Amino acid sequence: MPEHTPPAPREREEEALDEPALERKILELTAELHRLRRAKAPPFVEGRSTIPYAGRVYDEREVQAAVKASLDFWLTLGPEGEALERELAGFLGVRHALLVNSGSSANLVAFMTLTSDELPRPVAPGDEIITVAASFPTTVNPIVQAGCVPVFVDVDRKTANVDVARLEDARSERTRGVMLAHTLGNPFDVDAVLAFCKQHGLYLVEDNCDALGSLWRGKLTGTFGDLATSSFYPPHHMTMGEGGAVYTNKPALKKIAESFRDWGRDCGCASGKDDTCGKRFCWKWEQLPEGYDHKYVYRHLGYNLKPTDLQAAIGREQLKKLPDFGAARRRNFAALRGKLGELEDVLDFVEATPGADPSWFGLLMVLKRPDHAKLVEICRALDARKIGHRRLFGGNLLRHPAYRKVRHRVVGGLEHTDAIMNGGLFVGVYPGLTDEMLEALARGVIAAVRGAVERHTSSPQ
Repeated sequence: MPEHTPPAPREREEEALDEPALERKILELTAELHRLRRAKAPPFVEGRSTIPYAGRVYDEREVQAAVKASLDFWLTLGPEGEALERELAGFLGVRHALLVNSGSSANLVAFMTLTSDELPRPVAPGDEIITVAASFPTTVNPIVQAGCVPVFVDVDRKTANVDVARLEDARSERTRGVMLAHTLGNPFDVDAVLAFCKQHGLYLVEDNCDALGSLWRGKLTGTFGDLATSSFYPPHHMTMGEGGAVYTNKPALKKIAESFRDWGRDCGCASGKDDTCGKRFCWKWEQLPEGYDHKYVYRHLGYNLKPTDLQAAIGREQLKKLPDFGAARRRNFAALRGKLGELEDVLDFVEATPGADPSWFGLLMVLKRPDHAKLVEICRALDARKIGHRRLFGGNLLRHPAYRKVRHRVVGGLEHTDAIMNGGLFVGVYPGLTDEMLEALARGVIAAVRGAVERHTSSPQ
């Protein structure tokens, strides 16, 4: 039988490419695939297409960054994470930023940092922390989880932020701090809160999760407190998919926060690195054998709350777009607020705190006469039109089952908090909204509100 001769292999472009060129080719094809898929997206059709209240806004650069990081296969937090921490700190103008796996984890790490016995006056179980109930749960939960007592004050109806006139009434001998969010991107009265904290020697944790890029008297929020936090969940101002950050200007707090994030260990070496201090086996502890491996010495009852390097690679591209995202949010808020002006007879619209320039997370509106049955009808009508909307998170957290047995104090009643719970919702202003969507959104809100008001007005009492 004749000897079988296999066919000569076909010359392929890839075979001639070196490693960097092959990676470039992969990334070029990644971008091409993304653009192809984006071009196939169906056109917007009012009433049939969803108008989200928030969502991811990205292009081929984020997809390429994710693919490149996956090719490097650094699965834990690594070079991309270290770079994003530096870049985020630089953007904010703070000394330190630490990435974590969510905004909720950021709030947990920030608050637990204040409980460390490395501080001269750590927060302890039974201490009181002033906050608000018109909030997302994870602004309040770390206070409770640390054994402290949340002290709730009401919000200002116009801004949906803490009523600073009630802070002094909320203080007691056990008050050790204030933990507040900038509601829907609208900064609280930073001057008043800072003055209150400084006067009484209190810690301030800024929950900046809904407000990255907002300004207070020209300075970015998140830069005023002892610690501040961000969330990078898809609806927020920038996204890593899941993710968040803790930031501070105080090196001592950064070291403690890093310990709580990284299993509670005392060692500050990054993942995959050993003995960066050159003293790994030189430490002496009261009850451990002398020279015990410092990488496995634990200072705090910590967690593992790091994100991945792939997420950080996406975040680096998002951070570059953050100024444009903020400009779009401000522009969309102003446009939508103008289109809804005819509803001012029945709705109160959120207003920027004097001195603030918000990078808005959403446009909050509250029925002048809060009526939950009417609010539900409005929400159902918006759902029918595929218009995304949300309540102001928990409305009043103390009304929820999870908080029935939580030890707390309420100062002066929560009248405005309940009004927002019974009559308030917000719609989106995120950068993915087109002019066509904003027009449809405004028409839908007007129709839903007018319809509900007219039906309730005409119904027999």
